[in-house]
Amino acid sequence: MGKLILIIGFYFRVMDKATQNHNLTYAAFLWTSVLRAPFWAIYSLLLVILYKDLHASSFQIALFIALKPVVSIFSMYWGAVVNKRPDRLLSNVVWAGVIGFLPFLLFPLFYNPWYVLFASALYMTMHRGVVPAWMEIFKRNLPGGTKHKVFSRGSTISYVVGALLPLVIGPLLDHYPLCWRWIFVLTALMGMGAIFAQYRIPIELKVKPEIPSPSFKEHFILPWQNAWKLLSTREDFRAYQIGFMVLGGCGLMIIQPCLPRFFIDGLGLSYTELAIALTLCKSVGFVLTSSLWAKAISRVDFYRFSSVVTLLGALFPIILLAAKFNLVLLYLAYLAYGIMQAGSELGWHLSGPIFAKTEDSSAYSSVNVLTVGMRGLVVPQIGSLLCLFGSSTVILVIGSLCCLVGTSTLLLFRSKSYVAKQIIG
Repeated sequence: MGKLILIIGFYFRVMDKATQNHNLTYAAFLWTSVLRAPFWAIYSLLLVILYKDLHASSFQIALFIALKPVVSIFSMYWGAVVNKRPDRLLSNVVWAGVIGFLPFLLFPLFYNPWYVLFASALYMTMHRGVVPAWMEIFKRNLPGGTKHKVFSRGSTISYVVGALLPLVIGPLLDHYPLCWRWIFVLTALMGMGAIFAQYRIPIELKVKPEIPSPSFKEHFILPWQNAWKLLSTREDFRAYQIGFMVLGGCGLMIIQPCLPRFFIDGLGLSYTELAIALTLCKSVGFVLTSSLWAKAISRVDFYRFSSVVTLLGALFPIILLAAKFNLVLLYLAYLAYGIMQAGSELGWHLSGPIFAKTEDSSAYSSVNVLTVGMRGLVVPQIGSLLCLFGSSTVILVIGSLCCLVGTSTLLLFRSKSYVAKQIIG
């Protein structure tokens, strides 16, 4: 009887610890999402601010578009420090938030497109680099399918908050063009406030790691070696990278350089109209479908799931082109983009744990970040060149076709895998 009581007591103690780990991680991610939502609402308009208010050159516009993906290469090194080092997970998340938001506090002092580019580069480096740490924390503290639900709910809350802000930010920017500098200061301070919730995330260390710190050369080369090893040995993961991360991502990225010209010179949009499309409509699409994507990812084949995302990506530029005839279609295009982004964010963030299964997922997540960076070195520059020699219509059609090829690649690999399983079976 005594042994039975001890066993029952041990069970409830373990269960309580697991529940506590889940709740604290859940709360930290929700607070992080909520407090960073206002920053994302104004950050989504930064490309137009550069073009309209700071009169950035074509080269600076192209550089800004390229920065977001290119810095992912440097993000890989920030994320690589947590590979098989659970003792570094929490500090990685906390410091990424502090370093990323810090330059935006100085926006009132620097009315210069080059400083905006610097601040954006540093922020996106930290924003991308922290993904492996967050996903490994999810894997450790959130059992089974709950990580899908937690990520979906956190993202949904972030988009709900962000959806309301355009109604305030758009008119403010139209009437007070330079107020965006102070809006960035306020929202950056709010974003940094998430560290108080993050500090409470529990990280269980079964055995304290005693791994010697790698040399500078090893630290530089190791992430590339890990990425090559994964892509060489895991055909399934390689197919996902080609279809979703490369082709699908390139399709959406190549159209970015032509969008400011399309919005301002082609459609003649105000800040209010842009804010409603880029944040409100996109957020509505995201929020309405986020829970559906979360259910689908645990029930539907992952390649089919990803192919639906890239198919929606192919539809976005086509609907955007139709906005020349009716402005309502601009809002419909970004509603569709929000639906696509809800699936995309969930898919590429959680693809690491999905492919890793029982392995450490940070290596898989780091490859995702690396792929984003590598395509960013080339694709925005191609898009900028196309802007010089071609019309926005041609570029949008090219982006759509690229996403369609990505969809076909994912479905072909899924069919190939299914046939192989049937033959083996």
